[in-house]
Amino acid sequence: MSVAAPDIQRHTWLEDAQAIIAGTLMIALGVNFYTQVGLLTGGTAGLAFLFSYISQFTFGQVFFVINLPFYWLSIRRIGWDFTLKTFLAVFLVSAFSDITPMFLHLADINPFYATIVGSFLIGVGFVMLFRHNASLGGLNILARYLFQTRGVPIGKFMMTVDCLVVVLSIFIVDLSLIAMSIFGAVLLNFMLVMNHKPGRYAVSP
Repeated sequence: MSVAAPDIQRHTWLEDAQAIIAGTLMIALGVNFYTQVGLLTGGTAGLAFLFSYISQFTFGQVFFVINLPFYWLSIRRIGWDFTLKTFLAVFLVSAFSDITPMFLHLADINPFYATIVGSFLIGVGFVMLFRHNASLGGLNILARYLFQTRGVPIGKFMMTVDCLVVVLSIFIVDLSLIAMSIFGAVLLNFMLVMNHKPGRYAVSP
């Protein structure tokens, strides 16, 4: 006797809102762990870190502006629901990243601790956003566009961008921090691989 599949229910706007707020708060806290000790990450966030380290602009300011050109692609290729949630997530991460130091001082944080905890916080935040059909946009949208229109593999494109960030960081960040940043990237992606498995997640975003 066959068993009927459970009905798939969409998230309510309240469920989306709490997940986006909680997820972006976690990511912003992880970003502050990173910036306090000078760590990096890949993609658009990595470029925002680099630019904030060599300019008077904060990570939040750079991250918000650098994402703006990608929303047009997102609307055309993915849709309004994803784009609006992603815009909100980017805005909140940018805002929370800049206001967190007003409430939390991390002057004495250990770089190794910042790498581990910051990576886990960012990873958990990402999972919450992904499960509610949102992201932090940026080069991930461009990678998806190039794959759909030019056949450029997403993994190769993102690897190229991440390598570019590492090369540029050599002139700005200490080599020991680059090594810890790579370790942090491994931890972050481990979190995503272990916890973001759409096949196991029954509720449709």
